Amino acid sequence: MPRAAELIGAEKATVLAILPAEWGKPQVRDPLSGLNTAPLPEPQRGQLANGTALVQLDLPNAPVVCLDFWCRAGSGVEAPEESGIAHFLEHMVFKGSRALQAGEFDQRIEALGGNSNAATGFDDVHYHVLIPPEACAEALGLLTDLVLQPRLDHADFDMERQVVLEELAQSEDQPEEVAFQQLLRQSCLNHAYGKPILGERDALLSHTPEAMAAFHGRHYRADRCCLSVAGPLAALQLDEQLSRSALAGLQASKGDARPTPLQFAPGEDRLELPRLEAARLLMAWPLPGAADQMSVVGGDLLTTLLAEGRRSRLVERLREQLRLVESIDLDLNVLESGCLVLLEAVCEPEHLSAVRAEINAVLLELQQEIPSDAEMDRARRLVGNGYRFSLEAPSAVAAMVGNSALWDRKHNLQAPLDWLNEWDSQRLVKDVIPQLQPQHAFVLEAVPA
Repeated sequence: MPRAAELIGAEKATVLAILPAEWGKPQVRDPLSGLNTAPLPEPQRGQLANGTALVQLDLPNAPVVCLDFWCRAGSGVEAPEESGIAHFLEHMVFKGSRALQAGEFDQRIEALGGNSNAATGFDDVHYHVLIPPEACAEALGLLTDLVLQPRLDHADFDMERQVVLEELAQSEDQPEEVAFQQLLRQSCLNHAYGKPILGERDALLSHTPEAMAAFHGRHYRADRCCLSVAGPLAALQLDEQLSRSALAGLQASKGDARPTPLQFAPGEDRLELPRLEAARLLMAWPLPGAADQMSVVGGDLLTTLLAEGRRSRLVERLREQLRLVESIDLDLNVLESGCLVLLEAVCEPEHLSAVRAEINAVLLELQQEIPSDAEMDRARRLVGNGYRFSLEAPSAVAAMVGNSALWDRKHNLQAPLDWLNEWDSQRLVKDVIPQLQPQHAFVLEAVPA
């Protein structure tokens, strides 16, 4: 669901992962897929003297190294007057540091044969570099200097503010994004998940470099940051480089502020939007937060059973049999304060009531008719394969282990596969399906004006 993913922000590392067999270790048979796969390497966890978390995963046959810096500094930690400052800061980081001029970081990384990117979400922000192994040490120094010592030049600040404001204007000009933002705003009440990551226009206009520096200094702290490294690491010997990097100079924060629990309000509303090409039925449900890894696996299984592929219950009923919708998507968005299941059905306005009735009927049927073993096997296979395909590159692996380390999740890479095998139909009916019932949802009907 692209629109929902954009609003949720930075990609959340998945709870379930398996690495590809071609990384050259003796193979074992995976019970989920029947495929021969390699034993999963163990992430090596540690920390610098100041407490900054480090996690490294050696992938001997990978062609590049991924350096992935994570920080608990997403939009969820913003004060009301700081709306949008986390994402704005992500922009400003690339405008240079005390040692790097604007644009110099990208030029030097590209000259080394690498590339970089960043993303801001509700819970966290991360900056990553893909680099050839021989350039890893130099790239590490560049990345940590850039992220931890941003210059925040006044002229660059005013220029980049206009870029962020244009990004906000483009978002507000897309009726589908407006509808999703309204769904989050009404269902999540006053929680940060109901507010736009891009920020409110008035707040963006009032931000100053000094306020941004204060935000950076408050949140980019040793105990709120993690560096993840994945790739062929055996010959890199990064320890000395790390001890001399800007990471080693971080100070610890005062106290350990945990995410504010999500307060979710079921309800319904109708929204008329100019230039909306087709009607949309949007629904949202809350599930336990990312710390409850077993629940995340169950939620992933249920959303897959319901809306992944033509044989899934919602797609088969509403699109293939009844032809009521152009498309229907159901996604689990993994978040720290509370996960969100978001549904989008695209249809003609006159079919909205029928679409809603059929969705409710399918959800109620799940409570009365236990999913078959075949359905569960299919869902488990799709979930497992989806994670496999998403983790075929060092960047995805670094993101997964880095995000887990950032939020103190220390399970090994095999554990999630074991959790997936612990779910059967009876457990799904008992623990997850009751939470995804019509009475627990917020429903928004978006129609062309």
